[in-house]
Amino acid sequence: MQANRVRSERAALKAALKRGTVAIDELLAEPPSLLAAAKLVDLLAALPSYGPVKVARLLEGCRISPVKTVGGLTQRQRSQLLAALRS
Repeated sequence: MQANRVRSERAALKAALKRGTVAIDELLAEPPSLLAAAKLVDLLAALPSYGPVKVARLLEGCRISPVKTVGGLTQRQRSQLLAALRS
């Protein structure tokens, strides 16, 4: 039951990202517990104008593995990714 709740909350969060009502900066800087096990690729792909190729290039440029979870990011990776998204 809890897994279904987490999945639906993640889906709502990704929809809010796509609409632009939630900022990716906030989510990556202080990720909520429901995003700890979420794949970073899926979260980034929910951003407007980000598809699989753009996400892959972004992660490659930041030297982050495409199988990394949001909770598994190091502080260096987190800050590097935020800087790349802002530019």
